[in-house]
Amino acid sequence: MNGPEEVRARLEETGYLVDDGLAVACFLALRLHRPLFCEGDAGVGKTALAAALAEALGAPMIRLQCHEGIDASQALYDWDFPRQLLHLRAAEAAGAVDADRLEGELYDRRFLIARPLLRALETCPSVLLIDEIDRADDEFEAFLLELLSEFSVTIPELGTVRARVPPVVVLTSNRTREVHDALKRRCLYHWFDHPDFARELAIVRRRLPGVSQRLAEQVTALVQTLRSEDLLKPPGVAETIDWAEALDALGASEVDAELAVATLGSVLKYREDAERARGLLPAALQGA
Repeated sequence: MNGPEEVRARLEETGYLVDDGLAVACFLALRLHRPLFCEGDAGVGKTALAAALAEALGAPMIRLQCHEGIDASQALYDWDFPRQLLHLRAAEAAGAVDADRLEGELYDRRFLIARPLLRALETCPSVLLIDEIDRADDEFEAFLLELLSEFSVTIPELGTVRARVPPVVVLTSNRTREVHDALKRRCLYHWFDHPDFARELAIVRRRLPGVSQRLAEQVTALVQTLRSEDLLKPPGVAETIDWAEALDALGASEVDAELAVATLGSVLKYREDAERARGLLPAALQGA
């Protein structure tokens, strides 16, 4: 892509709306082959960015979902031990006597299970989404830092696998813990904030074109109001879309207090937040 404006246009064609800062960050990530580290609350569009980039580039998106205790064998590659054992038994039944040759056959590429990181290195082009890196531990961060520095990995039995063209890498963090500076320095950084009313309304209208204008405006205004309250988990843009979609599925063209309360489960996920919202909705609807 030739510049941030083209990046913006291509992403908007997929239905993903970006501001100037994010358009520049995406362009630099593409041009400089640098990972893009996206941080912010859940539901603000970090994961959706990777999917939109993949669609805009016509490339597959390969996702690595991080979790506590994730290690290299789950993220990079592993050997298919059941298939290796079957091959060994078949060779023994056939009377194979060359132990060195048999051992070499066991560590052939056909017995290697490529996990997301290795698949991304071998797939050109590709978009690699490393989702919720803040859920992984320090050791995995260190491993990831080395891999993203070289875009290559050495498999002792097979040799070095190097990306012909580095994948587009998007890392996301919900900031449940601080990610180490060493990994952040390797990346371009973008903070995802909740959008203002006009931008969020545009996102809802783009994602749900069949929803009435009035309903989209009311839902967006209500979510903006809820975010200003002291909630345990403020709703993100994803929840705004879910709420509008749920109301539309019920045949609503606008929101009343009874319907809003009945569908709160689409937008709020904690009992304490829902109880607080029930007392706020009637007044909020008057201004929506």
